[in-house]
Amino acid sequence: MIVGAPPATPYDRLARTARHRWWRPLAGTLLVIAATVGTVCVIFGVAAVVAELTGRPTDDDGIPVLGPVADTALLLLAVAAALPWTLAAARWLQRRPAGTVSSVTGRLRWRWLGVCLLVAVPLIGVLLFGAELLLRLTGHDESLTEPAAWVGWPAFGVALSMIVLLVPFQAAAEEYVFRGWLPQAVGAYLANPWPGIVLSALLFSALHGFGTPWGFAELTVMGLLLGWLTRRTGGLEAAVALHVVNNVLAFALTAAYGGLGATETMADAPWQVVAVSVPVLVTYTVLVDRLAGRRAVATVTAAPPVPVAPGPYLATGPYLATGPR
Repeated sequence: MIVGAPPATPYDRLARTARHRWWRPLAGTLLVIAATVGTVCVIFGVAAVVAELTGRPTDDDGIPVLGPVADTALLLLAVAAALPWTLAAARWLQRRPAGTVSSVTGRLRWRWLGVCLLVAVPLIGVLLFGAELLLRLTGHDESLTEPAAWVGWPAFGVALSMIVLLVPFQAAAEEYVFRGWLPQAVGAYLANPWPGIVLSALLFSALHGFGTPWGFAELTVMGLLLGWLTRRTGGLEAAVALHVVNNVLAFALTAAYGGLGATETMADAPWQVVAVSVPVLVTYTVLVDRLAGRRAVATVTAAPPVPVAPGPYLATGPYLATGPR
């Protein structure tokens, strides 16, 4: 039987239902990891077959090289593979509604997601413009538009279509794992939300790679702020919105100047990027938190409706119960 959390439960405690047992979050985590790895193997196995049939080369690790757009698509699909398995683990192993990974209402709140997207778009624009400006002002030897050669509209259109189609699933998958599943798994044992938020932020940073201390710090700050905001707003919408907008615009900018094949991530960011990014992340957190309060966004599970006892006044008229007079 699928069971939800009791009334007034915050987001990070939604896995603490009547069906909770000590082993369920652990087993669910293993399912997410194993099933995602298996799916990724299938994805790259298919890509290897395609590369073999079309005579495409492989890199030093034996991974097929299909071209910048296709290679990026494979990486995005590999990350997105975690999304359905996260939802499946909540339902199959924790025996709770899969939608409780999305929010305290048991679903993704699309209107609230749209509001968060509207907040995120201009702020990420400021981030990208400000970071590029600071890189140039400080004489840094790289910029966000390296290698700085416009690829042309046909090539950009193909790349942009792939980005718009796949990046939302990739970004959402990361949020469902790191701001959803992990804090809720820890929250099944601990009432304090911070251990889960900190753990997920550190793992989020580590899995992006160890590039520069600045990049690791920025990713950790992002994880902490979005983890707090997820708990504060009762769902993943704010975190998903920021991550999607950031990645779509960043990938689009990279694609426009022929840099999709680059291996750098935010983990490799110099201090100039971090100096702009952190204030933007804090601003987003504050704005969304205030908007959530003004819009009375649900932050805990609702109480069940109170049944109304039948009385003499029925829907067909006030005198039906006793007859006409």
